[in-house]
Amino acid sequence: MPQQPSSRDAFASTLGAFAATVGSAVGLGNIWKFPFLTGSNGGAAFVLTYLLAVALVGVPVMAVEHAIGRRMRLNAVQAYARVVPRQPFWSLIGWGGLLAAVLIMAFYTDVAGWVFAYVLKSALAAAGGSPLTPDTFGRLASGTFEPLFWQVVVLVVTTGIIAAGVSKGIEKVTKTLMPLLFALLLVCDVRALTLPGASAGVSYLFRPDLTKITGTVLLSALGLAFFKLSLGMGTMTTYGSYIPDETKLAPNAIRVALADTLVSILAGLAIFPAVFAFGGQPAGGPGLLFNTIPLVFSKMPGGSLFTVVFFVLAAIATIGAMVSLIEVPVAFLVERGHLSRPAAAVATGLAMFALGTLATLSQSPVLEGVKPFGKSFFDLFDFLSSNVLLPVGGLAIAVVGGWLMKRAEFLGELDKGYAAEPWYDRAIYASIRYLAPGLILLILLNSLGVIRLA
Repeated sequence: MPQQPSSRDAFASTLGAFAATVGSAVGLGNIWKFPFLTGSNGGAAFVLTYLLAVALVGVPVMAVEHAIGRRMRLNAVQAYARVVPRQPFWSLIGWGGLLAAVLIMAFYTDVAGWVFAYVLKSALAAAGGSPLTPDTFGRLASGTFEPLFWQVVVLVVTTGIIAAGVSKGIEKVTKTLMPLLFALLLVCDVRALTLPGASAGVSYLFRPDLTKITGTVLLSALGLAFFKLSLGMGTMTTYGSYIPDETKLAPNAIRVALADTLVSILAGLAIFPAVFAFGGQPAGGPGLLFNTIPLVFSKMPGGSLFTVVFFVLAAIATIGAMVSLIEVPVAFLVERGHLSRPAAAVATGLAMFALGTLATLSQSPVLEGVKPFGKSFFDLFDFLSSNVLLPVGGLAIAVVGGWLMKRAEFLGELDKGYAAEPWYDRAIYASIRYLAPGLILLILLNSLGVIRLA
C-alpha cells in the first residue's frame, strides 16, 4: 500500500477533513440549484426523492472515492492508475475527473463572479443606490469587462487559498467559512419564517405530495445529488488522499452528506417562506437566485440588509466548491509535474481564466453568436462536464470500487479504527456493487437524452 510521503501536505485533523469535504460539497448547488429544482419539481416530493438519492448513490460513491484516495495517497490521475494492479487503463477516471473539474471551473467561475458582483451591488442598493432588478442581472451577464473582472476576483481568491497549502489554506479557510455559512443561513431563516404567510412555504418544502414523484423527479434528484456532492470529478478522491488514517470514512461521508443536505434545506427555508409570503413563484427556474430573491426580499422590512446577507453566504458557498475543483489539477501538477504548490496554483488559475473567458463572454456581444455544436461555450462546458464526464466517471468509480478493487482492501480502508466491521460499511459495499451503478447509468442515459421517464 502506498504510504504518504512525509513532505506531502494533508488535513491536520478529522474535523479539518470534515470541514474541507463539506466545503467541497456545499456550493451554489445548495443555494441556487436545489431551491429552483425543488420549486420546479413539486416541492417536498422532490426533497424526499433527493434524500433517497443521497443515501443510495451519494454516500456510497463518496465513500469509494475517499477510500481509493486515502489508500493510494496520490492525486486522482495517479491514484486510479495504480488502484487496480496491472490495469493502468483506469487512470482515465482520473484524467476524466481532471478535465471535468477544469470545464466546471470554466463556467462556475462565471456564475461565482455574478454572486461576488451581487454582494457589492446589493450593498450599494442597501446604502441607497440603484435597486436590484432583472435588468441588473441581464446587464451583468451580457457584459464584457464587468463579468471578466469578477471572474478574475474569484480566481485570485481561490488560487490564493490553494497556494497556502492543504492544512494552512484549504483546511483553515473552510473551518472558518463553514460555521459562518450556517450562521448566516440561520439569520435568513429566522427572518423568513417570521413573515406573515410563511407557513405555506414551509408546507411546500416539508409536506410531500407523493403523487408528484415521477420519473422526471427521480432523475432530477439523482442528477442533483451526484453533482452537488462533487462526485466523479476527482475532488473527493483528491481530498480522500489528505484524510488522516484515524478518520472513519463511512461516518465522515454520512456526516458530509447530512451537512450538505442541511445547508440545502436551510436555503429552502430562507427562500420559499419569503416567496410564498409575497406571492412569488416557487418554480422560478435558474433566475430564482438573481431575479426572484432580490425582488421578494425587497418587499419585506429590512429586506435590503437580508439581500446582502444572502449574497454574502452565497459567495461563501462558492469558495469551498471552487477551491476543491482547483485542487484537482493543482495536486496533479505538484505530484506529477513537480511544480511548487504556489506555481501550480497560479498556472491552474491562469489556464482556467483563459478557458473561462469563453464561458464568461458567451452572452456578451463578443461571443454570443459563436455556438460550437449548437451551444454557447457556457452551455457546452456545462453539458460536457455535468451530462457526460461526471456520470461516466461516477459509473467507472463504482465499477472499480465494487468489482475490481479487492473487497478486503476496500472494506479494510473503510473499517480502519473499528474492532469489527460495521453494518453500514457492508451496506455501502452492497450499494456500490449492485445498486449505485444502475442508478448512475440512469443518470447518464437521461443526461444524454437516451431515455426519458414521465
